[in-house]
Amino acid sequence: MSLLVVGSVALDSVYTPFGETADALGGSAVYFSVAASRLHPVQVVGVVGDDYPMQELTRLAPLGIDWGGVERAPGESFRWKGKYSYDLQSRETLETRLGVFADFRPRLPAGAEAAEYIFLGNIDPELQLGVLEQVKAPKLVACDTMNYWIQSKREALLALLARVDLLMVNDAEAREFSGDWNIHRAGRWLLKQGPSRVVIKQGEYGALLIEDGQTFAVPAYPLEEVFDPTGAGDAFAGGFMGYMAQRGATSTDAMRRAMVYGSTMGSFAVSGFTVKGFDGVTAADVAERVERFVALTHIPAAGPLT
Repeated sequence: MSLLVVGSVALDSVYTPFGETADALGGSAVYFSVAASRLHPVQVVGVVGDDYPMQELTRLAPLGIDWGGVERAPGESFRWKGKYSYDLQSRETLETRLGVFADFRPRLPAGAEAAEYIFLGNIDPELQLGVLEQVKAPKLVACDTMNYWIQSKREALLALLARVDLLMVNDAEAREFSGDWNIHRAGRWLLKQGPSRVVIKQGEYGALLIEDGQTFAVPAYPLEEVFDPTGAGDAFAGGFMGYMAQRGATSTDAMRRAMVYGSTMGSFAVSGFTVKGFDGVTAADVAERVERFVALTHIPAAGPLT
């Protein structure tokens, strides 16, 4: 089953109380693909400038990542610089330089239009809609967005939601888009806009899978050391969609298991700076952490109270 991601390929400079990094691999498509590739091969569509360290992408290709859809344009690559507070919950954007990403118009390479599992990373919803015009008959389309697009491209975003199966947003985005402070009501409102499922990411509190008439919750994996939360949401999406593609599934049961794989990949992402949290992570490591999730969340049924 083919898996495709369309999103940003960037260079990040990150400052946290526990260290810093400059011009390191970043962007939604990078975090997604590094996480997803632990479960299923993935095709990437994006753009970089002629200053991008392509050898770093090449180094990751053997994991199962096809970078053939990443075009190289004259100019500067997309760069983002941010600083986190001590608790890693608050983030200040210090600088955003779009570079060649400002003129990005996704064009799918030959064969990618037949992808069955598609993730539309956090880009202009008009561009996300443009991708949907190029694909044939996907089994599952998921998308992400952010506050900027909710505020500036609301109508286009609503048009997109009418055409996707799954929306992934964080709790702040869900509240802003719906205008409702209650996260469960916000999720129900988002369902009414078109997608059959909504995933609401809640950082250290885990994530919710909301469907018509039911909600499933998965916790965040308990870690004693967290270094860099950048890209954790995209890694979650990569784990989620990688599992769905690997299973060739679209069912509720599969999505509930995919939530655990998403949280697992998110936990690896935050354990190092940029994508280095995945260095050395094997399929066996993923399976072991998933089993720990099972132990973390399993509650044996008790007999009736007397």
